[in-house]
Amino acid sequence: MAQIGIALSTLGAVLAFMGMFPGVTGLDATAGIGVLQIVVILIGFTLLIGGALLYVQGAFYPGIKHTLAQQIAVRLSATGLLFSAIASLGDLLGFGSHPPGITDGPFLGYWQAAGLIGGFLVASLGVVLFVALGPQIEDDDDDK
Repeated sequence: MAQIGIALSTLGAVLAFMGMFPGVTGLDATAGIGVLQIVVILIGFTLLIGGALLYVQGAFYPGIKHTLAQQIAVRLSATGLLFSAIASLGDLLGFGSHPPGITDGPFLGYWQAAGLIGGFLVASLGVVLFVALGPQIEDDDDDK
């Protein structure tokens, strides 16, 4: 399971990088950022966080049931990803500062970008808490 987590995280990082910098892949960079770029970044972030959670489960806690704190950490990660999606797609969904029809295309402003990054940081915090709040594994050392 840890290898699958590494593969998903790598794929997510590559997708997020391609969404943020489309010129790297040879695509023509347009002015501003488009809906497809935002969606690719969100998919990349989701794969990155999901892969990290799978890796931690497979590498540190294989076959061990999650604690309540770990379940809360997973939900915190999901909440952070949801907040990123809502913040970055606010204009497209109609509750942003530039609703559809006012501007020529979607607009990713400073607050929306801050919401995207802030949500990703909250999701990353969920992964860190998932690692830190796992069940304590006792050592069988009798060398006391």
